[in-house]
Amino acid sequence: MSILEANNVSIRYITGDFKDIGLKEYVMRRLQGKYHVTEFWADKDVSFTLNRGDMLGIIGTNGAGKSTLLKAISGIMVPTYGEIRKEGTIAALLELASGFDGELTVRENAYLRGAMLGYTRKFMDKTYSQIIDFAELREFEERPFKQLSSGMKSRLAFSIACLVSPDILILDEVLSVGDGAFQKKSGDKMKEILASGVTGILVSHSIDQVREMCNKILWLDHGRQIDFTDKVELYCDAYEEFLITKKLPQNQQQIEKLAKDFTVRKQKKREEAARAETRKLEKILEQGSDETAVQAAITILQKHRPDILRYTQ
Repeated sequence: MSILEANNVSIRYITGDFKDIGLKEYVMRRLQGKYHVTEFWADKDVSFTLNRGDMLGIIGTNGAGKSTLLKAISGIMVPTYGEIRKEGTIAALLELASGFDGELTVRENAYLRGAMLGYTRKFMDKTYSQIIDFAELREFEERPFKQLSSGMKSRLAFSIACLVSPDILILDEVLSVGDGAFQKKSGDKMKEILASGVTGILVSHSIDQVREMCNKILWLDHGRQIDFTDKVELYCDAYEEFLITKKLPQNQQQIEKLAKDFTVRKQKKREEAARAETRKLEKILEQGSDETAVQAAITILQKHRPDILRYTQ
C-alpha cells in the first residue's frame, strides 16, 4: 500500500508590480485594466507513488522545482492544482541552519530547536549528550551560536533532526553539511533511519548519493516531470550525460542513448587517466634514481600487471 502519492501536482507563482507602485496606483491600474501579473509554474503535472521503505531521489538542475515540490509534500505550500495524499507523520530537513538564535549558546540553541520540533525538556535532557557528540561540538557547548561556522551550525541542526522517528523523511541537500568525514557519518545515520522502514525523499546534487541511497528516481526540469522510475542506475547515467551535453531527453530511447554515451565517456576517461599515469611513471623510470625507478616500476605493475608481482614474491 502506498504511503505517499502525488497526482498531477502543479504549483504556480503569481508576480505583479504592486509593491513597486503602491495601493493608489494599483487601484487605478486595476480599474483601467492596466495591472498585469506574471504566472510562473514551479511544478507542472508531477505524479509519483511511494511505498513504505522506498527512498526517492529527486534530480534536476537549479530551478527544476525540486524544493518547491518538497514544500508542498511537507505541507508548507498547497498545490495550485493536483493532490498530495500521505499517510503518517512527516519530518522535513530543509533549511537546516534557520530558526536558531545567534546570541544564545550552542547548548541553549539545542534545547530551543528541540522545543520547536516538539520534543519535551525531559527528552532533550536524555538525548542532549548524544546530539552534541554526533555534531562534534562538545568543546563549543557554551559558545554563542553566532561564533560557529556555517558547517558547525548545520551539523547541530542535523544532529537534532536525526532524533525524529517519522513515517516520511524529507532531506533537501542536508547530507552535504560538514567535512567529508561528517558527510559519511550523516549518510550512515540516514541509512540507519531508512533501514527501519521509513520512507525517504532525497534532493541532492550529489548523484553518487542518489545512486547509493535511492531505489526510485524523479527527474524534473523547469517544473516538468521528465520521468519517475525505479531504474536508478540508468537514469543517473543519463542525467550525468545531460549535465554535460545539455540535451534533454524526450523519450525512453533518448534516455538509453544518454546513459550509453555516459558509459562510453566514463570508460574513455578511465583509459586516458591510466595512460597519463603510465607516461608519468615511465618518465620517472627514465630519469629517476635506481630507488625511485624500482618503486615506479612496482607501482605500474601493481596497477596494470599484478599477476607478474605474484610470481616474484
